[in-house]
Amino acid sequence: MTSDLPLDSAVVLDLERQARQQGTGITPQHLAGCWWLNTTWSRQGAAAPKASSLLLRALQACLELEVQEADLRIANQVSLGPLQLRFEGSACLVGRRPLLQFSFSTVRVMLGSTRLFERNLAQPQPQRMPFFALIGVGKDANWLCARGRGGGLALWVKDPALQR
Repeated sequence: MTSDLPLDSAVVLDLERQARQQGTGITPQHLAGCWWLNTTWSRQGAAAPKASSLLLRALQACLELEVQEADLRIANQVSLGPLQLRFEGSACLVGRRPLLQFSFSTVRVMLGSTRLFERNLAQPQPQRMPFFALIGVGKDANWLCARGRGGGLALWVKDPALQR
């Protein structure tokens, strides 16, 4: 982690105000990589219960984004030892702020390299597409803040070993 990591929700909320007014300038290249969930806050910026943050970190909650021509591939997963729950799909940036809109097309449960379960998922209606309203990214694209469709705030830290 670096010194510019915004660990305080007041800093994140201030970044969000700036993003709404000026945009973020975030591009798909800023987003490429593996992002480990670091901190979550409520809609108003209250700290999430410590147990939920610890659980998400213990489950190695991560968001993977890979640039593919004009769009992004997205994966969201949690792991408990060799057991992995993974959602995969496509994403795109929309607007000046921007929004990272995405939809998952596949859910998969793996135990090590063995696929236990896989199912295709229905595409959501356009007005129900999940998204992250992007708030900011670190100077070296080492952290990412966003607000989810449900209103919660999240801070991810990029895994430098898994950058794409």
